[in-house]
Amino acid sequence: MSDTRNKLLSIFAEHQDALTRLLTRRLGSVALVEDLIQETWLRAANCKGTAALVNPQAYLFRIASNLALDHLRHVGQRIEVRASEEAVAAVSDPAPSPEAAAVHRSELDRLLRIVGGLSPRCREVFILHKFEGLPYNEVAQRLGISRNTVMVHMVKALAALEREMDPAPAKIASKA
Repeated sequence: MSDTRNKLLSIFAEHQDALTRLLTRRLGSVALVEDLIQETWLRAANCKGTAALVNPQAYLFRIASNLALDHLRHVGQRIEVRASEEAVAAVSDPAPSPEAAAVHRSELDRLLRIVGGLSPRCREVFILHKFEGLPYNEVAQRLGISRNTVMVHMVKALAALEREMDPAPAKIASKA
């Protein structure tokens, strides 16, 4: 890293709180301010003419101010359109219907009951792999068992799930 860039980084670190306060006063959103602070550093660090800067502190503040202004302009360009009640009613709701939500909840309850009915080790292997996303090798290492044992437990768990979750006609008829 060049001396100029190191100096700029030092000034940035020294004034980061002041930059944050400036942007927070203008924008309000903490998450947005954090993004713009990061963007301020990226723009300053990637500028080719930083060696000739007379006042690097003012340069950083100008970048931050310009980014805030650009954001406010972008937000100000949003266009609102009035729509009739019929048009609004015709837009489908992305949320599932109450019936679909009830069916999904019921299926989830069934799934959790089946997983809860597995042997403790089989359940632990299944949860680590399917819910926590660990690969077989990591599950084996974490539980102190072989990878093949993990695979055996996964086969048992998946077979139990398929057996219990499958709405086969023979199963449904036998319950009636």
